[in-house]
This record gives sequence, C-alpha cells and structure tokens, in this order.
Amino acid sequence: MKKILFFLGLAAFIAACQTQNTTPQVSEGLAAEVNPMIGTDFTGNTYPGAQAPFGMVQLSPDNGLPGWDRISGYFYPDSTIAGFSHTHLSGTGAGDLYDVLFMPVMLPAKEAEQPLGIHSKFSHDEETVRAGYYQVRLSDYDINVELTATPRVGVQRYTFPEGDAAVILNLKKAMNWDFTNDSRIEVVDSCTIKGYRHSEGWARDQHLYFCTRFSRPFEALEMDTAAINKNDGTRLGTATVATFRFNTKKGDQVTVSTALSPTSMDAALANLQAEAPKDDFDGILAQTTNQWNNELNKIEVIGGNADQRTIFYTAMYHAMIAPTLYCDVDGGYRGPDKQNHKGNGWQNYSTFSIWDTFRASQPLYTCIMPSRVSDMVNSFIAFYEQNGRLPVWNMWGSETDMMIGYHSAAVIAEAYLKGIGGFDPEKALEACVNTANLDTYRGIGLYKKLGYVPYDVVDEYNADNWSMSRTLEYAFDDFCIAEMANKMGKKEIADEFYKRSQNYRNTYNPGSTFMQPRDSKGNFIKDFNPDDYTAHICESNAWHYFWSVQHDIPGLIELAGGQDKFTAKLDSMFTYNPSADADLPLFSTGMIGQYAHGNEPSHHVIYLWNKVGQPAKTQKYAAQVMNELYLNTPAGLCGNEDCGQTSAWYVFSAMGLYPINPVSLQYEIGTPQFPEVRMHLENGKTFTVKANNVSKENIYVQSVKLNGKPLDKSYITHQQMMEGATLKLEMGAQPAGPWY
Repeated sequence: MKKILFFLGLAAFIAACQTQNTTPQVSEGLAAEVNPMIGTDFTGNTYPGAQAPFGMVQLSPDNGLPGWDRISGYFYPDSTIAGFSHTHLSGTGAGDLYDVLFMPVMLPAKEAEQPLGIHSKFSHDEETVRAGYYQVRLSDYDINVELTATPRVGVQRYTFPEGDAAVILNLKKAMNWDFTNDSRIEVVDSCTIKGYRHSEGWARDQHLYFCTRFSRPFEALEMDTAAINKNDGTRLGTATVATFRFNTKKGDQVTVSTALSPTSMDAALANLQAEAPKDDFDGILAQTTNQWNNELNKIEVIGGNADQRTIFYTAMYHAMIAPTLYCDVDGGYRGPDKQNHKGNGWQNYSTFSIWDTFRASQPLYTCIMPSRVSDMVNSFIAFYEQNGRLPVWNMWGSETDMMIGYHSAAVIAEAYLKGIGGFDPEKALEACVNTANLDTYRGIGLYKKLGYVPYDVVDEYNADNWSMSRTLEYAFDDFCIAEMANKMGKKEIADEFYKRSQNYRNTYNPGSTFMQPRDSKGNFIKDFNPDDYTAHICESNAWHYFWSVQHDIPGLIELAGGQDKFTAKLDSMFTYNPSADADLPLFSTGMIGQYAHGNEPSHHVIYLWNKVGQPAKTQKYAAQVMNELYLNTPAGLCGNEDCGQTSAWYVFSAMGLYPINPVSLQYEIGTPQFPEVRMHLENGKTFTVKANNVSKENIYVQSVKLNGKPLDKSYITHQQMMEGATLKLEMGAQPAGPWY
C-alpha cells in the first residue's frame, strides 16, 4: 500500500472555494408528502436518499454490509452507516453501483472488520426524509449529515462538532455484485478534486468519472493506494482511498458537491459548474424540491386520508427515480460500444428494467410526460445502433441481459401508437424487427422455427432457460411490433409478426389446461405441476404465466374453453392457496391464492374480470391489494419495487385505471382510492376521475359516465384521456353488475 500525505495552507487556492450562504424560501408542497422510507424494509429494496427526478445521481446512505436485503445499500433494520455513495438501484433483485462513497468522521474513526470497515451507529429517530432530501446524525461522531442532489450533482452538508474531523472518500469499497477494477483521485486545488472509478458487476466495465468541490479548503490530504490484481496475479488497477482533514469548531459546516459523468473527469467538472456553481446547499435543495413538486403535481389527488396521500405520492416518486439520466450537460455519454457519443437534441437515459416497467411505468410516462418518453425511445435507438440490438436491462452503458423478452419493442410501439414523436419511426421499427430476428439470441431462432422456445436446447444465451416464459414474452412483443408496422403501412412486416404473436398457443396443453414447457420434438414436459416453480418459467409458476397473453385476451378465453371455464380458472387463481409446506421463492410475496403481487407477471391479472363481464371482482381484489399491500411503513411494499413498476401499478390503480395491454391504448376501469383525481397533461388539458361516495367500504362501481354520458365499455382510451375527458363513477358498498 502506498500512502501519500499532502499538507495545504488555509490560504492556498482559497479563491477556488466559492461559498454562497443563502436560505431561499422552500415550498415543500407535495415533496413533503413523500416518504422515501417506504420499501426500505422487507423485500422492497428501495433507498431513502436524495435524488432529482430521473437523476443520474442517487445519493443515499449505505449500511456497509452486503446481502440481498441490502441491494439498495440500505436496509431499515440495520443500525450502521458506512458512507454515502452516489449511485444506487431502486428495488432490484441484483446489487451493483454504490459509486463514490464519502464518509465524514471525527478521528480516530470507528472501524470494524471488513466488510463493514469504518462506520457509525445511527438512529431512525434522528433521520429526516422527503423527496430530494435526506438527513441523519451519525451518533458515534455527533456529525449531522444532509443530502440533496441536482440531476448530475450530489450535494452533502456536514455539520461537525469541535475536533479533528475528516472526510473519507473510498473508491475501493464494493458490495454485492460490484468490484473495483481501477480508481484515481487527482487534486485540482485546495477545495477541488477529480477522479474516476471503473468497476465490474451487473453493469459490465462501468466507467464513472467525478469532480468534487469542498466548500472550504482541506488542511491535509492522505491518499492510500493499493494494487488490484487479477486471479493470475497480473495488475488490473488501483484501489484508492483518500482522507481529507479539517480542524473544526462546534457547528462548522462543510458542503461537498460531487458531479458525475459517464465520459470524463473534465465533463464531470463541466457538469459541476453547470448545475452547482456555488456551494449553496439550501438553494439546490429548494431547486430540487421545486422539481419534485412540478413532477408530483402532474397528478392531483383530492381527498383521502394522510396515509393514502403519502402512499400515492411516494408511489409517484418511486416511479420517477428510474430510468436515470445518463448524459453530461453537453449530451455526452458512453455507449455499449465503449465509445463516447452525444445525443442530437435529446437526453440519453439508462437503467431500464423493461421486463418490469413496460407494464405500467412506461404507460404512465406516456400519459404525464410524453416528451421524456421521446428521449427514452431515442436512447433505445442509439443503444441498438451501438450494440446491434435493443436493450433488455441496461444501465451505465452496459447490457446486463437480465430477464427476458425484447420489451423495448413494446415501449417503442406504445410511444408511436400514442402519437409521441421526436424520434425516427423507420429506424425504431428497424431496431424492433432486427432485434426480434436475432436467431442466435436466447432461443429466438428456435422460436421462429418451432413456434416456441424448447426447454431441452440450451445455447450460450439460454443458460437460465425460462423457455416457456420466453415464448409468451416474445409473442407479446411480436404483437407490439405488428401493431406499429400496421399503423406505418408495413403490411408484410405486420402480417409476419401478427402470425408470430399467436405462438403463445403452442405452449398450451389442453390436458393440463395450462401453458406448459415443450421439448424440441414437441412433447410437453412430464410430471408437470402448475404450482411448481421451475427453471422453465421466469420467477413464477404456471398459474402466474397462464395469463401472460395481454395482447389477445379473446384468444386466451377461447383457448381455455370459453368464458365460463376462463372465469372459473381466474377465480381459482385467487382462491387456490399454496400448500402450508410449499417452498415459495423470495419473489412470491403479496400472495392472494396463487396471485403474487410481489412480482410483475401477476400485475395485470386482477383486471381480467372486466373482460368476462364481472368487474366487481376486479374492484374487490384491486381494493384489497391497494389497502393491504401498500402501506405507509418501511415494510410497505410487498415485493421488489423494480425501478418503478410496483409503484406505477398503484398510481394507475388508485386512479381507478390500469393498462392490461399498453399498446391497446386502453385503460381498464377498476376502483379508485380518492374522490377526485386530476391528471394535468402536457397539452394543457386535464383528465379527471371523480368517484362519488368512494371509501374503504364503498369500493364497488355502480355506474360510469364519460363526459356526462353512460359509458358502454369496460375501459377508456388514451385518446379520450388526452382530450381531457371527465370520468365519473358512482361507488357503493355492494357489488353491482357490469355497466357496459
């Protein structure tokens, strides 16, 4: 280990440290109704720290220990904090990032054995959270820490006691799937440093650059470096830990502003100068709070109790912290080809958990922020041009290949069909078609040849199998491509993909009445039990995936033997409970019978009763899920948040709507949580849902009017929403027949 000491006089470069102490008026508004602690306990895997809407920076505390419960860096039952890092994943099942970790201490620091290392105890009684702001007192050092963020800059304010203080920057520490490949810190002046951290994990070969400015000069700097070696002993890179020393009096404050960049240290400096030119914590907090208020005000709920409002606006908040901005202020970003690029009039986004978010998050964005959706589609197209296929689950310029399907196609098609412009539809359709025709990728060639993905043929991309689920997911995406091609007048492409979209039928076994894995000779797998969780079904069992035909519900009803048999099976889904000794996987949570709200394949199923003329059951179970599985507590999410999907389900459902099939441009009517909801649209119009007499008892829809006229459908259309329609529901305590 190499140790370098720098001693700097207080006057040295002091002009470089520009401090502006202002305390502008902060209108907390709806940001104060958000509780970022929701989901930090149980299986939610959320983080409580500070972030701007969709920001590149996710500045949040890390408990310092690895583990599935700590994938977001923070687990509510823990009592330690080992630092505040600038990148996190919200509610995922895989752990990565935790980049650029700062920890303020009073020397000598409290240090435990690895992996915890330097840390402090803390108490939840001394934490404050709201959208864009986090505060905690580190009890071992009596240091108060406050966090806020711009889109590209994390801002920390430390209030110290009297004594020998230090701020430690640890670029070596890694948790869960993350591993440091190389790191560097350069001193720019007595207040400013820049550097990088290159890492390997879920995001492969991640390059992150940063520039940090302290609000006062550090009096000494100790730099520890150590070699990082490969398994064969050859040098891989350098692990760097820096300690910045300060002699503080009681109440002294140090503001630490850190800008991130995906392209270079100089770009990080430019980001810092653009978004945080002064050390003005309160000013930036006010700015970020206003940004959150602007986003949250896009859906205005009227009525409801305090917990319901907090749950709703926290759900909106969680739905707007990913995907994340992934470009510098000048548009620069690092692509999957490991080259730097610039967006041409659009901002690049990353961290797309698309297997989850195509269901409700992306449809929500098309309603309240279509201009941002345009940027997201351009991000997909650029990723395709640089990687040869659309993203599956990408972040920080890397394709993780997590989960299945080519659901970028669904997002692109939905945007196009809803009239969202700002991207090249010809190039977008090309990206969809070419991705869907990559014969060597995850069984696509066999899917095209056989009409399904067989379970007994494993290629290099098919090691996790999930063959039956792949077939169903591909069929849905094929339908989305067909719908887009059809609207564009590309009949040949449309016909091909409409035909492919019927491949779901090839997994249906009339003998078992379930979708069932098949081998390459066409034989259904033996000893099949629909209750079982197997390698052939993605994070689910056959009960869950039977309904994964969102694009052809009439066809699924016919395949099941007609409406009566379909309805009976749907009833059984919610009443047939797993056996008492069933070994359920960790993602099967939020169970109602076989329905698992804690994982995404079940999310649309509640709304299928609308399609068989029994909407009261949709209303019953939607209300049960909202009232029992979404709570204003740290354990208030029943499953992984999954980058916004679990929360977007609630946002739609609490408005009384849900998109079973996003490209259908239809929203099924469920049961609202509030007497009135107003969705303020980018086109200046307002879509309103009114629910007269709604309460926890009055969950059943008695009648429906759209713009004052009786509605003869179980749904409203996207066009009606965008025209600023008013949907009026009369609610009661007893189930009523269908209004349509």
